[in-house]
Amino acid sequence: MNRKSWVPSYIALGLVWGCSFIFIKLGLEFLTPIGVAFGRCALGAVSLLIIAKVRKIPLPRERSVWFKLWVVSLLLNVIPGVAFAFAEVRVSSILAGIINAATPLMTLIVILIAFREERPKLYQLVGLLLGGVGVMTVLGIWNGIGHNSTVGIIALLIAVSCYGVAFPYARKYVSPLGMKSEALAAAQITTGALTLLPFYLIDGVAKDYYRPGPVFAMLALGILGTGYAYIWNFSIISLAGSSVASTVTYMATIVAVFVGWIFLGESISWNQPVGGLLVLIGAAASQGRFTRKRG
Repeated sequence: MNRKSWVPSYIALGLVWGCSFIFIKLGLEFLTPIGVAFGRCALGAVSLLIIAKVRKIPLPRERSVWFKLWVVSLLLNVIPGVAFAFAEVRVSSILAGIINAATPLMTLIVILIAFREERPKLYQLVGLLLGGVGVMTVLGIWNGIGHNSTVGIIALLIAVSCYGVAFPYARKYVSPLGMKSEALAAAQITTGALTLLPFYLIDGVAKDYYRPGPVFAMLALGILGTGYAYIWNFSIISLAGSSVASTVTYMATIVAVFVGWIFLGESISWNQPVGGLLVLIGAAASQGRFTRKRG
């Protein structure tokens, strides 16, 4: 394996996904949460459809496949897209980025519930415990939820919960299809955009005030964060494996914290980086990263 071949994609993916939270915050200057979710899906769909067309990759034809991908889009794009944007009206992009790091933990919880015949391993339970303590620390639970919006926190947890269901669902019902990843991603994001379109037409624009910064932020969020990001992610999985690809979540969290602090001037209390570190350690532990033997 040529390490240099996947490292650029890994760095690009971590930066783009880490910056997604500040892009959302900026997009909310002229769009509603629904508008942000639709905008990123629509731009991402156009990008992926163009890529599929250029590479001559046919889209799925069976209705059953489109239905499965629509379910994935609801869990990965539609509901989380609206929920994250809704939350960021009320909380900082830093907090959103840190809570997003709990996705691997939520995925593990769903797997353990859905496949009860599989007994949880000790390192998984330790990881869940550490991650749970980390989330509580981030929220400053000793002060209730600190200075955070209760509604905003609930929205973030709903978004992460959807991610937790999406990945096991996709592995069970989409991965076995054996189709090109570009075709699956294009169809998934397209169904997400079509689902959000009528809601966007009703309540998508917050105000007709379009500064270059927020507009470019939405373009980056859609074209890169919701479009090319899938190509980069599939490339990393192919060249380095899913284990390496999953660690991009850690990089994205760190990027989100520093970007929100530097460019938005968002404050960071001591419990947020400490809790975020516990969440990342818990996620890594739950994946068995500290128990694997070195070859």
